Amino acid sequence: MAEDRASILKALDGAPVSFFHMRAAVTAGMGFFTDAYDLFIIGMALVYLKPEWHLTPAQIGLLGSGSLFAAFLGALTFGRLADLIGRKTIYGLEAALMVLGAVACAFAPDFTWLLVFRLVLGFGIGGDYPMSAVLMAEYSNARERGSLVSLVFGMQGVGLVFGPVVALTLQAAGLDHENIWRLMLGLGALPPLAVLYLRRTMPESPRYTALVRGQSELAAREMAIYSQGQLASAGATTRPRKISLATFLGNRRNLILILGTAGSWFLLDYAFYGNVISTPQIIGMLAPGAGPEHGTAWALIIFALAAVPGYIASILLIDRVGHRRLQMLGFGIMALSFGLIALWPHVTREALPFLLLYSMSFFFTEFGPNCTTFVMPAEVFPTGARATGHGLAAGIGKLGAFLGTFLFPFISQAGGLKGAMLFASGVSLLGLILTQLTLPEPSGRSLEVLSREDEAPATTPSLIRDGFSPS
Repeated sequence: MAEDRASILKALDGAPVSFFHMRAAVTAGMGFFTDAYDLFIIGMALVYLKPEWHLTPAQIGLLGSGSLFAAFLGALTFGRLADLIGRKTIYGLEAALMVLGAVACAFAPDFTWLLVFRLVLGFGIGGDYPMSAVLMAEYSNARERGSLVSLVFGMQGVGLVFGPVVALTLQAAGLDHENIWRLMLGLGALPPLAVLYLRRTMPESPRYTALVRGQSELAAREMAIYSQGQLASAGATTRPRKISLATFLGNRRNLILILGTAGSWFLLDYAFYGNVISTPQIIGMLAPGAGPEHGTAWALIIFALAAVPGYIASILLIDRVGHRRLQMLGFGIMALSFGLIALWPHVTREALPFLLLYSMSFFFTEFGPNCTTFVMPAEVFPTGARATGHGLAAGIGKLGAFLGTFLFPFISQAGGLKGAMLFASGVSLLGLILTQLTLPEPSGRSLEVLSREDEAPATTPSLIRDGFSPS
């Protein structure tokens, strides 16, 4: 039966990019478009909510960061469920939660209810991370896996741009402030609603079917999607190889990988979300006399000219540069950019040099760790616990995002813009060091080689030691 599994994995790793891969990337990517729009639009909505509801700094921090804390719980929950009962079974449930949460936010009557609905929305968003990343990684071939998973995540860049476009359009329409922020939040329900059907019709991961469920024959039939019928029908069902949570967490190698993937994602999201969601406020600190439309317009310019090209560069170059190498490069330039903003005299009082450095940090964030921290957790863990590992990394990353967003108003109030940027610089430098010390280079290597699933049969002592105890 090992030969059957090996032939399936070889076909997956060598399958050329097809229409199916593009369909899978778009289906998953629309979720990330929504993730970006829903998470970042709150920063623009808060410009109107703050004076209307007389929000305190603590309430602003909670509204900006509450969905990120819920995303932590959603990533852990959906990631574990995907390993226990299958990727296909729950794919789409998190999108339904995003629809429900976004619609409810638009009708929130006060601060408390808006916070509750943002938590529902965030729970769905968190679940989308392990589901989309792991399915796309397991569909992909070895040579272009990084680009295909990055393509899913790159839809976040479109969501980043779409948010300010919506905000500016609503402002130009002359609507009152209450209708503007309600429409901003409610429109986030449309993209996940559009892909709910497609998500439920996606096939189960052949890797999961063959390696975890032990159903090689079923996996071989589904493999026709990738091999155009060239793969012969495989043998009978073999013994399932599910991995218990205790076994997974009791393995030293897995713990080091969790430290590397989750730790670097935590540090990245602290710096990234704290700055991105707070961009309108940052522009306001730079130009106190500017109106809300000016902050929104500058945010759009920065996202369009710096962030989106960074996503595109990552999609095109991640497999050439190397996933780990690109993450280190991005963290290094983020640390440099934030450090220069903090330490260069008068830079925060001069718009042009500040915007250039701030934009440079955005480009290399998207070109590097914002994308690679999403890609690598879907590569380094074993199939039976891959979604669990990714859920842990994404969830802990969202804790960093929660802290960055919640603490930014307080740090900037205490130490000014320079203090916030200096802290972000130190966080980015820690991300570079952690990546160097804990993570392998996944580029061009099969998932089974990376997770050591190809070393021996499932029942050998070496695989039990490495976390592959059969259930």
